[in-house]
Amino acid sequence: MEHRRLGTTGIKISPIILGTMQMGWRIEEEESFKVMDKAIELGINCFDTADVYSYWADNSYQGKTETIIGKWLSDRGTRDDLILATKLRGAMSEDVNDRGLSRRHVHQASANSLKRLQTDWIDLYQIHSFDNDTPISETLHALNLLVDKGLVNYIGASNIHPWMLVESFWESEKNGYVKFETVQPPYSIVRRMLVEHQMFHVIKKYGLGVIPYSPLAGGFLTDRYSRDGPKPDTPRSEGAEKRYFTDKRWKIHETVKEIAVAKEVTMTQLAIAWILTKDFITAPIIGANSVEQLEENFGALEVKLDDDETKRLDEVSDWVADYESIR
Repeated sequence: MEHRRLGTTGIKISPIILGTMQMGWRIEEEESFKVMDKAIELGINCFDTADVYSYWADNSYQGKTETIIGKWLSDRGTRDDLILATKLRGAMSEDVNDRGLSRRHVHQASANSLKRLQTDWIDLYQIHSFDNDTPISETLHALNLLVDKGLVNYIGASNIHPWMLVESFWESEKNGYVKFETVQPPYSIVRRMLVEHQMFHVIKKYGLGVIPYSPLAGGFLTDRYSRDGPKPDTPRSEGAEKRYFTDKRWKIHETVKEIAVAKEVTMTQLAIAWILTKDFITAPIIGANSVEQLEENFGALEVKLDDDETKRLDEVSDWVADYESIR
């Protein structure tokens, strides 16, 4: 496996990151342990989580996913071999100050994540989204203190606009703070414009590592969906329908399926393989509800697209003409 440099840092990560949002939601502790064991066996050395996972699920709560990961880390003794990423920003309780990116909450949230994860440090600590109520200089100062104390190695940003990133770089340079090394946006073959138009130049200029989430578009880029078939009975199907059920995206879906069938691979593997052809992507974040699903996802590393296949996928999913038509 060829490991990839994470942004401008000195660390290397696997070309696929294990996403853990399903843990405590779609799968419980026992199955989560099996998935993490298999990830390590396959050579995946980077896990991504967040403190709010999985508050939305029945019989769950904020911090449940981190707690499961912490138990696994303690039981398996694999902490030194893992690049561990988590996020903060969301509401962790009814307390109005137990959320956001204030200095107070950054210190509170990081301490609680460290405790739940049963670790002394976080490799990549990311803001989950921007906080309009807190100056970015306050957030960066608090994050910088965590790095100085050795509690955090690097910082990153998820769900953030390009201008916000640039502002953060100005503040970091002006004050001598650490800077965001990574960005975590949604990105897939049916959702390209956000990254390729609005963020691409910032990524290139500042050498950001790009670790996108939702590379399978919430399951839309799997054979569970078809234009004329019934909608799958999954927790994400309603969201996929609202966002992706358009003529253009169905055409992309059909093209992915045609090429996958011809290559004798799954749609999932082909969709991930397409992302891996993009040189500005460091590693996509891939979740799994089972060991079998993780193995299927990981199989994307063996799928090689030729120039014609890549061109066909790029053209059917191209957003430029659509964008120009509405300017």
